[in-house]
Amino acid sequence: MPILNRAAELQDEVTGWRRQIHQTPELGYDVVRTAAFVADKLREFGCDDVVTGIGRTGVVGIIKGRLGDGRTVGLRADMDALPISESTGKPYASTISGKMHACGHDGHTAMLLGGAKYLAETRNFAGSVAVIFQPAEEGGAGGKAMVNDGMMERFGIGQVFGMHNLPGLPVGQFATKPGPIMAATAEFKISIKGRGGHAAMPHTAVDPIVIGSQLVNALQTIASRSADPVEAVVVSVTKFHGGEAYNVIPETAELGGTVRTLKQEIATLARQRMQAICDGIGQASGATITLSYSPNYPVTFNHPEETVFASDVAATIAGDAQVHRSMPPVMGGEDFSYMLEARPGAFIFIGNGDTANLHHPAYDFNDEAIPHGVSYWVKLAETALAA
Repeated sequence: MPILNRAAELQDEVTGWRRQIHQTPELGYDVVRTAAFVADKLREFGCDDVVTGIGRTGVVGIIKGRLGDGRTVGLRADMDALPISESTGKPYASTISGKMHACGHDGHTAMLLGGAKYLAETRNFAGSVAVIFQPAEEGGAGGKAMVNDGMMERFGIGQVFGMHNLPGLPVGQFATKPGPIMAATAEFKISIKGRGGHAAMPHTAVDPIVIGSQLVNALQTIASRSADPVEAVVVSVTKFHGGEAYNVIPETAELGGTVRTLKQEIATLARQRMQAICDGIGQASGATITLSYSPNYPVTFNHPEETVFASDVAATIAGDAQVHRSMPPVMGGEDFSYMLEARPGAFIFIGNGDTANLHHPAYDFNDEAIPHGVSYWVKLAETALAA
């Protein structure tokens, strides 16, 4: 079955919603305007219940089927943007300085709104659909906040499904896999206290810049020499701050970065090796090195049965050849992981075509993907809740 005729008819309207959201991006939990827009639309569609303030600023709409009582399936989209200055030059570009929808959450929100409108019109299912609009995916753990607010229990959600666009995957295609599909994330900060001095007399100092450089190189051996080569682990130093003058060796320096893994035992190994490297280089150099390590999102783990189901639904929209059922895991993090820890479900990627990559100032969600995404949400709900 190709995309639904009604989904194609809705494309221009959904595109308008998407671009409106795109122009007024909001960060983290401060998605007040976006959440209000979503709630107003859900009420306009005739949802049976629209609840705001879940997980601080999340929104949940409930749509009851006309074919009788049954289970409740949750469909989730994220609403927040990123602190990036947009460079697309599009007529609907961000009007808020330093903020933009560089990850496509505007498209995710609009597609789920399109699905909600269709489902509220037809109600061709038994049971209920919970459309979930989440704040603070970009590092704020809004998914965890909604789960901790009792969302699953309050609305009786038995299964939950998520979707994210993927640049490089052609429009009209889908990709997923059972098991770990996105990485667990952690953030670290390494503080180095040496001894400052004159740049012309380095022998009198304990140079935190040189020590920091040694740490950057040594940390790369966690992936290359400490972990099994077939296991996925990324250790990226993304910050290096130290010094203010050309002729002064500073007293201190600070490194920061992220660790990405697909298994808990590899995450534990990475943390242990980071501590050992800091201790060893500190002892060898005479500096005091302090590691602060903060685990963040857990692994996004697709439940096998629900992943097969989601793939089969996508195949009814795109054709089986256009659904990649064993894609390589992505080492980015995703807080839909918390919802998948709370309930069985699956996370799937939808093609965004040949566009700039996620989190890039030139990125823009591809509106041609909208009818494919709306069709997926509708068919997933109707199939999961078939009478």
